[in-house]
Amino acid sequence: MKLSISLLGLMSVIVSACAAPSPRAAAPAATAKLNVVSTVSPITNIIYNVGGDKIDLQGIVPEGVNSHTFEPAPSDAKKLAAADLVFVNGLKLEEPTIKMAEANQKADSEIIELGAQTIKPEDYVFDFSFPKEAGSPNPHLWMNPFHSLRYAEIVKETLSRRDPDNATYYAKNYDGFKARIEALDTAIKATIATIPEANRKLLTYHDSFAYFAPRYGMTVIGAIQPADFAEPSAKDVADLITQLKAEQVPAIFGSEVFPSPILDQIGKEANVQFIDTLRDDDLPGAPGEPTHSYFGLMVADLQTMAKVLGGDPTVIANFDTANIPGADAAVVQAQE
Repeated sequence: MKLSISLLGLMSVIVSACAAPSPRAAAPAATAKLNVVSTVSPITNIIYNVGGDKIDLQGIVPEGVNSHTFEPAPSDAKKLAAADLVFVNGLKLEEPTIKMAEANQKADSEIIELGAQTIKPEDYVFDFSFPKEAGSPNPHLWMNPFHSLRYAEIVKETLSRRDPDNATYYAKNYDGFKARIEALDTAIKATIATIPEANRKLLTYHDSFAYFAPRYGMTVIGAIQPADFAEPSAKDVADLITQLKAEQVPAIFGSEVFPSPILDQIGKEANVQFIDTLRDDDLPGAPGEPTHSYFGLMVADLQTMAKVLGGDPTVIANFDTANIPGADAAVVQAQE
């Protein structure tokens, strides 16, 4: 009888132990976001449209600064050294920044040149400000929306490989970006169709529309800024005035990044309108505003072109320029 009681007691202890709640497992530590660094603001924005709030993103080339001659500061070396991913345009656009990134690259980081993965060398454009003998192709691929779409695809693939837990999020954002790019392409074509064919010519200060113009039936007839980014010579100015009179274009285009009094002089002497609000590597609006996006950049440029070349800027006026993941107020783009 005592043995039976002892066995019952032992079984009771065992059952109680099995029934006792186990300590709650510790919650897994949150995975740190990828630290991503880019250069010019359109590229920063393309990355944001894919990465959204799943990455920490900053661009080190201030808006309104000549990205071709930009020299990164010592403080930028710390940002590059901490980066998991550094996205650059390449094609000789950001050479000092790339050198600094390589010199400060940590073991597991990557430097991704978008341009070289987007078009083949035989498709590089060498033209007015980027002569072939100088060895630097025109780097402004992102002004063609479908080159920007390829940039976004490279970003999606890279982020998904480095952060597979958020691959579905990146893919969804990319799909939204792709659909918007396709809509933008249609809107650009519709806008340019309103411009008289004889006026579909661009003479710009900064040579940034070489990949845009051929897709949309426009011709870049000249770029005023020399290859060394100095002011044009007196002979260059005289030749441009002669060309403008012969081409009979209604306007010439300057740049917000490259203000030049010479353009105003050329416009007056050639009796054409001078417009200084075309953009290529700074975004309209302020961070957090719907227009502060790659889409906002393209819409603003198309409205500017259409207005002064005899087209209808209202065709593209209502295009949705908001970023796919929402406002970009948290993205840090360096300031002057």
